[in-house]
Amino acid sequence: MKLPFCILMIVFLLHDSATAQSGFVAMQKQYPRVANAFKHKEDSLKMHAKANGFQWPLKQLYFRAFKAEGKLEVWARDFIVDSFRLFKTYAICAMSGTLGPKRISGDFQVPEGFYSINEFNPQSNYHLSLGLNYPNASDKVLSDKQQPGNDIYIHGACVTIGCLPLQNDPVEEVYVLATLAKGAGQDFIPVHIFPVKFGKTERQLWLETTIKDKPGYSKLVSSMEKAYHLFEQKHRLPVVAVNKQGDYLIF
Repeated sequence: MKLPFCILMIVFLLHDSATAQSGFVAMQKQYPRVANAFKHKEDSLKMHAKANGFQWPLKQLYFRAFKAEGKLEVWARDFIVDSFRLFKTYAICAMSGTLGPKRISGDFQVPEGFYSINEFNPQSNYHLSLGLNYPNASDKVLSDKQQPGNDIYIHGACVTIGCLPLQNDPVEEVYVLATLAKGAGQDFIPVHIFPVKFGKTERQLWLETTIKDKPGYSKLVSSMEKAYHLFEQKHRLPVVAVNKQGDYLIF
């Protein structure tokens, strides 16, 4: 029996998509640092996933960073209909700047807001690097028009002038997880960077004091706090949009 042309096209498209995705992982493994990271980390990550009820490889990731706490959380889910569950937490081993968004090149600030991974650098000067899409749509409105800054990464080597650095050992795990997720078809890996973990009294007070000194910062904090609590309720990502003024709209 011959299959209808439309079904054949879907089969070919799915095959091509799967080939491209597996090809991304293979391409990354051609680089020695990535190959070594897979060699030393994949088995232990797989064991951790199975011990905690995740399918392997992880197919959907969400990264959540907290500047005041110095933590990077990796959340995962098996299917798009599932809620996210915390997979692992890593220490951000150095931090530059203070609470508040990045607004100009050279301010040493770590961005705050809603980003995604847009680059895999297997030959980074900082071991392995995952680039973030800073400046995003909001930053392009609110940051310096001529020099907003760029090159914001999750990377190794534990040094920073505005990035989210990890030690080399944990950054290998994060890089492997992100590579496998992209290879499984996740083109958009969200990374939300918060000033604090909202609800923690001591750090919340620090944030409130900072807001008083920076009146324009309060609107950004309000949107980030709303997004944080919406995720905490059901472990599903809120929809984030940006208006003409550069403000985040959280749904």
